[in-house]
Amino acid sequence: MTHAAPLITLDALTVGASATVVHIAPGDDAAHDGATLARRLMELGFVPGEKIRMLKRGMPGGEPLAIKVGNSTFALRRFEAALISIQPE
Repeated sequence: MTHAAPLITLDALTVGASATVVHIAPGDDAAHDGATLARRLMELGFVPGEKIRMLKRGMPGGEPLAIKVGNSTFALRRFEAALISIQPE
């Protein structure tokens, strides 16, 4: 029997690892409109079923995160990446 890796959020993915997007959660930060942010992430290509890859983490502090989605590369802040639930490969 094969066990699938547990779901994690994109901000926890290690550099060089690939995953599949499972869910985008609306943010709950009062300074940001959560529904707008979730919609923006989906418009960029972070949709359920999409394959992604963590390319690099910035220094210092590990921000921004360079994420490959399809043929495009995006820089996300950690709080944005934390809204994206993924299934690591």
